[in-house]
Amino acid sequence: MPKVTHTFLLLLLVLTACSHRTAGSPTADSRPPDTVLTADDIRRSPGQSLEQLLLARVPGLTIERAADGHFKLVIRGRTTILGDDEALFVVDGIPLGPNPAGNLAAIDPHDIETVQVLRDAAATAVYGIRGANGVIIIRTKLN
Repeated sequence: MPKVTHTFLLLLLVLTACSHRTAGSPTADSRPPDTVLTADDIRRSPGQSLEQLLLARVPGLTIERAADGHFKLVIRGRTTILGDDEALFVVDGIPLGPNPAGNLAAIDPHDIETVQVLRDAAATAVYGIRGANGVIIIRTKLN
């Protein structure tokens, strides 16, 4: 009887260790859960704009032309009739205001370390009403 108990305990220990290792092990690229793009992703895609890279990686993201002619990224779809539905851009912790040329035009893709896209209310609540349409957080290598 003791041999069965030891075998059972050994099996239980191995199964617990394997399940813990699988659940807690980092992914192959070990990026934070909301990260959409890294510097390596941008480097491996020469000739593509940031808008194109984000459109390819973020489900539901659309690009539209604003009333003043610049392109805008829309994360949550049309959420307002008269208000702005463009995502908020935050670069190194600084929220960017509206830019006639588009906010991504002011950022050199080679300076970007990571890009995160936040779309749920809990994640965007920190940014208040400006984050209601989603937030695109860009962290640069220069920071």
